[in-house]
Amino acid sequence: MVDRLKKSTISSDRLLDILRFQTEIVQQGLDLYDVMQRVAECSQSLTRAQAAAVELVEGDEMVYRAATGIAEAQLGLRLERESSLSGYCIGVGGPVYCKDSETDDRVDRGACRRVGLRSMIVVPLKHQSVAIGVLKVMSSEIDIFTSADVKVLELMSDLIAAAMSNASKHQSGELYYSATYDSLTELYNRALFYDHLRQRIAQSSRCCAQFGVLVLDMDNLKNINDTYGHKAGDAAIREFAVRIKSVTRETDTVARIGGDEFAILLHKLTSTEEIRAAISRIINVIEMQFMFNDQTLPLAASIGSAVYPDDGADINILIEKADQLMYEMKRYRKQKNYN
Repeated sequence: MVDRLKKSTISSDRLLDILRFQTEIVQQGLDLYDVMQRVAECSQSLTRAQAAAVELVEGDEMVYRAATGIAEAQLGLRLERESSLSGYCIGVGGPVYCKDSETDDRVDRGACRRVGLRSMIVVPLKHQSVAIGVLKVMSSEIDIFTSADVKVLELMSDLIAAAMSNASKHQSGELYYSATYDSLTELYNRALFYDHLRQRIAQSSRCCAQFGVLVLDMDNLKNINDTYGHKAGDAAIREFAVRIKSVTRETDTVARIGGDEFAILLHKLTSTEEIRAAISRIINVIEMQFMFNDQTLPLAASIGSAVYPDDGADINILIEKADQLMYEMKRYRKQKNYN
């Protein structure tokens, strides 16, 4: 490492936290995306960082496939491998420390400034002895990390490597699939949705094209889980996904972005009326009767929308606008059912 780290040792408390986390991961049987997200969260906490990310190598780019803290909004971000510290880490195959991004020529300084980062540690993620990504923690403060933090990240990266081995079964295509698709519904996951949304904004800004974003929330999942059990809840989620997919176009991006949250990227719009028509089709198909183990399960959704560029030209603004409208619909439905 070019920059010298302050020497320190991992405390027994931190080692115990890592062991507890390892046990939690094994017991929960999480898929690869969830493991990457949880490892990022835990790495941020254990190193007192302000952000953490897992980036995977995809061709000549490094892509944010999990992100937390002040880097959360960068999910799906693509960086040129050759001009980033993460790409440098892949090249050297070992931990890399940046004391100050403003004086380190190995970093993508523009990207660091957008996020507000000054110091970071990057360690490689290795699959079958090949570095295929990195685990990174970041801070807005200069020279904040220690040698013990590097050891913590190396231990945490081993967890992702183990999950990758379980997910890929020695096939790189399966590894990519596990990192970008939701295992329960086989829809895109949150990371790939944000990746597609980020790319769509870039494309639309060049050709002045409109597109739409829908955010959907299942209205009755908690009641289904509490009344009929989690197997019924999982069946409802899968059916919800199938029904959404059945009324969207091949060109649209359909994703499960949380437990009972879904999102759709409507790639091409000729008018805002298409948004209303899409919402109507989705509500109609979702609210059709669904039987599971001879029980009728109540499927329903609250949906919000945003249109680029009318409602904003930034990912966070578009998602926030769609979220606001979705929650307005949810509140209206609750009041209507109560009355």
